[in-house]
Amino acid sequence: MARFSFEARTITGAPQKGVIDAKDENEARVKLRSKQLIPTKIKVVMQLHGGKSKSNQISMFAPKVKSKELQIFTRQFATLINAGIPILDSLKILSQGSTDKLIKEALIQISASIESGRRLSESMSQHPRVFDSLYCNMIKAGEEAGILDTILLRLSSYSEKNEKIRGQVKGALTMPTFILIAAIIVIVGIIAFIIPKFQEIYKSANKSLPGLTQALVDLSITIRTHWFLIIVGVFVMIYAIYTYINTAKGKINLDKFIINAPVIGDVVQKVTVARMSRTMSTLLSSGINMLEAIDIAAKTAGNHVIETALLNCKESVTVGKPFHVPLSRQKEIPQMVSQMVSIGEQSGSLDTMLAKVADFYEEEVENSIRATTSLIEPVMMVILGGAIAVILIAMYLPIFQMGDTIG
Repeated sequence: MARFSFEARTITGAPQKGVIDAKDENEARVKLRSKQLIPTKIKVVMQLHGGKSKSNQISMFAPKVKSKELQIFTRQFATLINAGIPILDSLKILSQGSTDKLIKEALIQISASIESGRRLSESMSQHPRVFDSLYCNMIKAGEEAGILDTILLRLSSYSEKNEKIRGQVKGALTMPTFILIAAIIVIVGIIAFIIPKFQEIYKSANKSLPGLTQALVDLSITIRTHWFLIIVGVFVMIYAIYTYINTAKGKINLDKFIINAPVIGDVVQKVTVARMSRTMSTLLSSGINMLEAIDIAAKTAGNHVIETALLNCKESVTVGKPFHVPLSRQKEIPQMVSQMVSIGEQSGSLDTMLAKVADFYEEEVENSIRATTSLIEPVMMVILGGAIAVILIAMYLPIFQMGDTIG
């Protein structure tokens, strides 16, 4: 990272001077053009040692682009590219018509970056709030294969399906969420305000409390005396978890945890396998060789576990083994996939078979989502009902014991 002094002209021709921080002179020019400035002279004035670019790190509170706006942009971009309009012209047209501030700013900077000689995927990767790693890798695949319009349409369809699934999950979680919030308020209210009243009754009896009741009383005292520390601790824990899962190691561990988790892990595996199969099918049908297709499909899988499994197959394919042989050894990949790949390799229609695998797992994902969300509400009711029942038993257990003593 370095600091540059610059001289530039505005669009109207007015001279302007200043300083700007950038990795190199090209990036400094890109930043100036994104500010609607035409650089005339750029000079390094200071090297910023130890500085780290945070362009790919997303703050917890940073605004992100709306998925619906990104869908619209992607489909419009695909239409313009398919019509034969150059990438740079397409981006400029879309930036002028975009109503989303984040997308508009990103497109202006991406256009300037492409003008300085960078590729589209590389330029998009500098804006993680708008274009995530999957999006950028898919764009890279489209550039490599010369099928950018096809990839953009695929991305648009994928985003629409994701939004549909997200809508189904949100709809299924709305009522359980309200129930959960209400139950937490009731439980905290009982522990913080009702238990102290019962505690006075317990003290008047001059008898030792049952273990369950004593634990509830201790919890009540802790909440009433340290409520502020508890709230701060919860927020600190959430922030720490968010920060950790945004590190490279954190993302890997999160992917491993999610794909091995009960219920949700099966859904994530199916989503990832469907995406991997669809990407490989598209690439192979466009003339990309197997090794490149494996490499790109691994990067766009969206889960580190599946990515590692695919890359483990690459070495065997390099020495001439059929793809289905190492694929069948990967426990993270369902056996049905390797069987279909084997049939595709024998019949010479691997791209078609992979497309069928993608269709099958996409349908499976929708069925799994419906089955999973239908169980959420009753399971949550049972858990919350059980928690409230335990509290009530703990509250009245000493009273029952006193009644037995009197009797």
